[in-house]
Amino acid sequence: MDEQPIDIPCPICKEDGQLRMVANVDEIPYFGEHTQVTVLCHACGWRQTDFIPAEGKKAGAWSLTVDSTQKLRSRVVRSSSCTVRIPELELEVMPGTNSTGYVSNIEGVLNRFVDIINMVRRDVERDIASNSNDEDSDHLNSLTTLDSLLKSIQQAGDESVFTVEFLDPHGHSMILDDDASERELTAKELEELPIGPDPVVFSSDDDS
Repeated sequence: MDEQPIDIPCPICKEDGQLRMVANVDEIPYFGEHTQVTVLCHACGWRQTDFIPAEGKKAGAWSLTVDSTQKLRSRVVRSSSCTVRIPELELEVMPGTNSTGYVSNIEGVLNRFVDIINMVRRDVERDIASNSNDEDSDHLNSLTTLDSLLKSIQQAGDESVFTVEFLDPHGHSMILDDDASERELTAKELEELPIGPDPVVFSSDDDS
């Protein structure tokens, strides 16, 4: 696929003339035709990917109860504006300035939570190792909580049943499963939910 130059500085390293865009039109079953847009910087290696449906979508939320291991194979489309939640475990990933979209399945979504929890767990373990107090109850309690979360996720669809929610103010995300439910976002959710990074590919000072 051909790269197209973007005449704006990289949002990370601020270098001029290094941004390129790659766009690919594809069809995702039950989601429809969409454009996968990747913006990358040849100077610092920064990259952002997002999915834009051909047809306009309304802001909305999708949810799926993971009550069997079969649900782990359910396909998902998560855009850079989507917040992912597991309410029962009080877990949430919000889109930040470097948020990127992806096509995966429920298992892939859960693996991303596992990676985050393991990263936090390593930080806690380093804090314990550098602490001169042998009894640090706060850190030990944190480890117990993190281990419990990992166990719940690893037993998803078997001994552990919970809900995965996608909340997208732009409506570019979806859980592709017959048992998934869709609803409109509330006014409060629309006001409070972050929308992720500005799509630099569409940023322009020329509105004429």
